[in-house]
Amino acid sequence: MTLIEKILANHSKHNNVKPSDVVDIEIDTRAARDFGGANVVKNLRDHKLSINDPTKTFFTFDCNPTGSDQKYAVNQHICRIYARTQGIKVYDIDQGIGTHLMIQEGLAYPGSTSVTTDSHANILGAIGAFGQGMGDQDITAAWNKGKVWFKVPESVKINLNGDWPEDVKAKDVALNLLNEFGANQLLGYAVEISGKATEQFTVDERITISSMATEMGCIIILFEPNKLVLDYCEERTGRKIENIKADADAKYAHIYELNLSDFKPMVSRPGAPHDTVPVEMVKGTKIDSAFIGSCTNGRIMDMRAAANILEGRQVAPGVVLKIVPGTNEVWQQALDEGLIQIFKNAGALLSNAGCAGCAAGQVGQNGEGEVTISTGNRNFPGKQGKGDVYLASPAVVAASAVAGVITTQYDIPDEPVYFKIPNSVTEQLTSVSPKEKKAIDHSTLIEGNVWIIDEDNIDTDMIFHNRYLSITNINEMGQYTFDNLKGYEDFAKKAKATDIVIVGKNFGSGSSRQQAVDCFRALGISAIMAKSYGAIYERNAINAAFPIVTYNLLAELNIKNGDRIQINFITGKVTSIKNAKTIQVNPFSEVQLDIYKNGGLF
Repeated sequence: MTLIEKILANHSKHNNVKPSDVVDIEIDTRAARDFGGANVVKNLRDHKLSINDPTKTFFTFDCNPTGSDQKYAVNQHICRIYARTQGIKVYDIDQGIGTHLMIQEGLAYPGSTSVTTDSHANILGAIGAFGQGMGDQDITAAWNKGKVWFKVPESVKINLNGDWPEDVKAKDVALNLLNEFGANQLLGYAVEISGKATEQFTVDERITISSMATEMGCIIILFEPNKLVLDYCEERTGRKIENIKADADAKYAHIYELNLSDFKPMVSRPGAPHDTVPVEMVKGTKIDSAFIGSCTNGRIMDMRAAANILEGRQVAPGVVLKIVPGTNEVWQQALDEGLIQIFKNAGALLSNAGCAGCAAGQVGQNGEGEVTISTGNRNFPGKQGKGDVYLASPAVVAASAVAGVITTQYDIPDEPVYFKIPNSVTEQLTSVSPKEKKAIDHSTLIEGNVWIIDEDNIDTDMIFHNRYLSITNINEMGQYTFDNLKGYEDFAKKAKATDIVIVGKNFGSGSSRQQAVDCFRALGISAIMAKSYGAIYERNAINAAFPIVTYNLLAELNIKNGDRIQINFITGKVTSIKNAKTIQVNPFSEVQLDIYKNGGLF
């Protein structure tokens, strides 16, 4: 049998398995991340399922280890509460990437099996273990039964021989393999990498290569454990481990012979990890940001490689370098070795351990138009942000961050490449002349149906919650108005254009967000009446030409929700259409009226 066949057979009721067999396999380690973990809990509760073995069951919070996203925070809390009731260990937001923790904590070891809600669980092939990412239903079943069904894949073998070039790093090995096989030539196969050259690979280097199996379409990339790997895993597990090897007469669908000495430093161009080219082909490309981290390159080996280049140097002006160690142990080791200080001195931004930009839950994301060079494993559009992402080794990323352009550690310029403002832009900025403006015909007499919200201190988070602050298009803001105000979560669906909102004291207290004004404009709300306003909110509303007025007594108007009123902004007279009763509110000041007629501050 091949290596994958032996592992699966050892965890099934069968002595032998072959490709295409579907077998139930015992799972040694069953984990769920903060991404997907809450759904696993929901499945367990909905179907009234118990946990097969809590000692083999874990949560790993690595997608959003900063807890900076409120939805992730809720999901994490759901998982923590469930873990307390079931006696399940949680590797919380301070610990790092779950698949790395499995190796580091001795949960995975040569010949073992693991599943988790992480598509890169096949990283465990680095130590000769079976690891698979699965959906929340599969993980739920694994937690409940301790087993999952699996179709035995065909195996291929890649023999790597020849000398390892000094300038080729483990990430370059992975990118060269992608260049050789593309994204689908190895699709659905379990790949064994062996050969004389692999004996030189450290645990960290094997992890980097195995971590990109998913990008090659493989089920897994497996390395046969050598003495170095066995010693590491025995230290982590605290017990003797029997090595596992493929049989000498194992059958492979294909066997490939590659010469490591032909490999070159490589870069994946934006949009596809398999679109790999030698670094030389993109050298000189200007970058806006750089990222070192992810499950591919968050090991201490990677931190050292980056520090070796950054020591005594500075990140190029206008470039942002973000560094995220893979686990807290790596973080601590980097601190003990003085690497953190080197990163800080160089001007890098350092975050706590985790998946970082790859999972969109931590530092590492980029914006539209931004060019990033990253050690991540994926650069699909939108995966690490809306900008362009090149993939490379930590050495190339660190060198590029210092240079300001994509380069290698052997070709860093004496002076960084600066961003330049094109002459056409400069001329445009200096030649702009004020345009003649005409006053906009904004009516000073409006009419609409009222929403009476008898509450004081409605703050900007109740009006427009901070989870929507990335929205810049005013037309998209209206739908979120008041969705964090208890009892009015459906306001945006029910409100009609020209409606008037009447509230109590201190309306709009809190943050300075303009969206808390603009969301009403997006809905077509014609005015707000309040007893008083937060100071910044009042300015924001006036400057946006959004009508706000201040009243003292409302009772004399004798109105209720849905009644129609008329407001005269110049006289301050408010009239009930139903009963003709009136009250006096503060009319627009001269400044407010000028800005209102102008259509806004601009």
